[in-house]
Amino acid sequence: MASIRDIKRRRDSIQSTEQITKAMKLISTVKLQKSRAKAEASKPYYDMMYDTINSMLRKSGTIEHKYLKAGDSKRKAVIVITSNRGLAGGYNSNIAKLVLQDERLKPELTDVYAIGRKGKDALGKKGYNIAQDYSEVINEPIYRDAADITMELLDAFGQNRIGEIYLVYTSFKNTVTQIPTLKKLLPVEMAEGSEKADLALMNYEPNEDEVLDSIIPKYMSSLIYGALLEAVASENGARMTAMDSATNNAEDMIEELGLIYNRARQGSITQELTEIIAGANAIS
Repeated sequence: MASIRDIKRRRDSIQSTEQITKAMKLISTVKLQKSRAKAEASKPYYDMMYDTINSMLRKSGTIEHKYLKAGDSKRKAVIVITSNRGLAGGYNSNIAKLVLQDERLKPELTDVYAIGRKGKDALGKKGYNIAQDYSEVINEPIYRDAADITMELLDAFGQNRIGEIYLVYTSFKNTVTQIPTLKKLLPVEMAEGSEKADLALMNYEPNEDEVLDSIIPKYMSSLIYGALLEAVASENGARMTAMDSATNNAEDMIEELGLIYNRARQGSITQELTEIIAGANAIS
């Protein structure tokens, strides 16, 4: 059985950890409120952008455009959005698993454009080529970052260095529920279930190539920026939940150790009394 000193030292250590997890929970709660507000305010815009592009394609008949067909290259690019820090439960590992389990994203044929060190490190160890590291972007996402990433990927797509582009991030549903999500950005495809029947054909002015050249980069930038905002909200929600769970576990352990400490202390006192009585009896 552990000594009273060892039990007390362990209890004090857990109490210090509990104070840290409580502080981290409070910080994550404040950050969650801000990031959630941003994500919810912008979500209608990029959802509308996604629906608009799908509506255009459904009404366009058969269009031959570079952004609507896979490139000649067999390589694929995937934008992986995770965090720069841990202590967020399964937030980062769930994204890595989603990439690893997708048969389209084989390590030998996939370039990772990492936003967040955790995803970069996890996939780099699995043999994925880390084409770019944008880890600093996740600290304070702005639309300009999403636009710059979009232009770099479109340049690689236009030069046939990559043939398809995917986006992997965590969709924010609520404080306790975050959903790992994978979307195909290029070539642009209609959502499942979309039909072209009974729809008037779309007319483009001046022509379809110029319109799609202009709007699809904005479409990609909007989806990436929206994913960044949702990822930040999801990270803070996951960390708040993880720290709340850790705090509760620490409280349970402290309570249990308190009982063990009291039993050990009582046992020690009893033993001392027994020895004193035995010594007194021996003298008499």
